Amino acid sequence: MILNYRAPASFAQARIWLDERIRFDPDKPQIAIYNMPFVYRLQPNHTLSIKQLRHALHLTANKHPSLHTSLYFDIEKNLLMQRVITREDNCIDMFSIKETTYETDDQLNEILHDEKRNPHLFDLAQGLVFRCHIIYYKQISSNHLLSDKDLLIFNFHHALFDFPSMKVFHHDLNQAYTTGQLLYDDNTNLRYLDYAVIEQQMSMTGASLFWLDALHDCKLDQPLSLPFDRYRLANEHRTGRGTSISFDFGQDLSHDFLGHASSNSISLEHLALATYYVFLFKLTNGENDLCIGINTHGRYRDELNSIIGMFVNAIPLRCQLDPHLSFHELIKHVQDIMT
Repeated sequence: MILNYRAPASFAQARIWLDERIRFDPDKPQIAIYNMPFVYRLQPNHTLSIKQLRHALHLTANKHPSLHTSLYFDIEKNLLMQRVITREDNCIDMFSIKETTYETDDQLNEILHDEKRNPHLFDLAQGLVFRCHIIYYKQISSNHLLSDKDLLIFNFHHALFDFPSMKVFHHDLNQAYTTGQLLYDDNTNLRYLDYAVIEQQMSMTGASLFWLDALHDCKLDQPLSLPFDRYRLANEHRTGRGTSISFDFGQDLSHDFLGHASSNSISLEHLALATYYVFLFKLTNGENDLCIGINTHGRYRDELNSIIGMFVNAIPLRCQLDPHLSFHELIKHVQDIMT
């Protein structure tokens, strides 16, 4: 069997590739928005062999082509393409391993911030989309062992990796580390590149008709009239920086929420979404045509679950809310639009 190492980029890859170039100058990027660092620290009194880790990382990278795949724009085809980088390309390494030290929390935080925001860590055109950063406390280990004061960062570019991919990466890295080898299952022959080819060949006529109908007369270009605490200046540029806020509903409310979902055979996702629509309805003084974005995992076939890649798709979820509906009826309506 002759394997093809080139294919058009998937729709998800193209979305991310274009977004980086639309938001920022590709020649002088200021900040990264698609770095995906995962930080780990060993449990007390545990150690990890750097030699075994390096071997396990190479086995895992060899099994998953997405960890060494490039994205580039083919001028002749006028198409964004992906290409699996192989050893025949004479690359020194298909991914990078970096070792540094820290002594203070400020130094460590600076390293962590750099992994998240540095736009120069990856090179999509060269297929450098995965890196391992070993951070030692005070000095690089002389016995080649990682201790509980050291840290380990696995960092990926989002164009070739999504959050469900981390489960696959964990599984294979653990197997490779503990056994020194990596088993291949029946689904291993299917690569992300093959998925992208199949995706390009799929007819989108039915999907287009569905979304045209679902979003008919939806005012997507008009933002919701949400309250805000400051004005954005006309000449203010987007930095790409985001934030997340966590808050606690309290034990009683959380217990009631879980109890209501359980007693009424409602999924937590549907109950939370219905509650969110009601919250937006109240916050916008009665706006009853609400459209929000929601991520789907995109792995619509079982054999895709063992593949590392970027499958996530963001879709609009429109709820035309009738203010006369009871909350139970609203949940049923949400269930209908989710299926």
